[in-house]
Amino acid sequence: MGTELSVTLRGQTHDLVLKNPVLTASGTFGYGLEFAPYGDLKSLGGLVVKGLSLRPRDGNPCPRIVETPAGMLNAVGLQNDGVENFCAEKLPLLPWRETAVIVNIYASSVDEFARLAQRLDCERGVAALEINVSCPNVAQGGALFGQDASLAAAVTTAVRKAAPSKHIMVKLSPNVTDIVRIAQSVENAGADSVSCINTLQGMALDLRSRRPVLGNVMGGLSGPAIKPVALRCVWQVARAVRIPVVGVGGIINPVDALEFILAGAYAIQVGTGSFMRPDCAFALAAKLPAVCAEYGVESLDDLRATLTMD
Repeated sequence: MGTELSVTLRGQTHDLVLKNPVLTASGTFGYGLEFAPYGDLKSLGGLVVKGLSLRPRDGNPCPRIVETPAGMLNAVGLQNDGVENFCAEKLPLLPWRETAVIVNIYASSVDEFARLAQRLDCERGVAALEINVSCPNVAQGGALFGQDASLAAAVTTAVRKAAPSKHIMVKLSPNVTDIVRIAQSVENAGADSVSCINTLQGMALDLRSRRPVLGNVMGGLSGPAIKPVALRCVWQVARAVRIPVVGVGGIINPVDALEFILAGAYAIQVGTGSFMRPDCAFALAAKLPAVCAEYGVESLDDLRATLTMD
């Protein structure tokens, strides 16, 4: 008998049922359709599509991506076609009846987050919303929502109210002094789950030109280089909140995934791995049962949060 891989993220308002714990990470898997040639989208636990805004967005100037030791920096700038285009042209083509579709949303004000959530609440094919709080609040002079507990809570409250039929996940930023405090604030504001972590801020320089490599100067560091930070954050947050935690950061194989579950995660997201190999998430999902058997994992529930300190 094989390992039971189905997962239920039991939220405060809505549960999110996944056939397995393997999700894609927003911003690394397009709208999902782009990766259909590399594997069966229905084999994944869920698809987290690229961040959506109310209106189309062009993103940042090029260059946008640069490889770094054991990772990469990206400054794509949340380029997307806008929520209306996604709902009309992309969502109907996704296998949302078989695989959970989770829409990452971002905005520059609490009201804008609410309007975006309200628009998506009526879409049957959207199982959950993932709130990107690593974006600036223009009303607060550019302060990042995810770096202030009260701002993160305000966004969560607004989205929860505007999308009463959806599971609400909040994606936490590691660029804070106390990620646990932020996690607790969004839990208290009504979040059903949290995902952590988003990218770390970084930059790359060209010594010959004496200029930044990225057109935006700074970008988000992701990949295996940030896995130790992500594991630490998942472990800390999972011990401090009652809602499920989804692990993100440097996950490229089944062992990585099981380490995050050991630290307390219910599910994981594959991000930069899809840049390394476009079939990375599919391969991870396919190999996970065999690796579970290798490590004697009969149930993900039995493994979760069993890290010992002796």
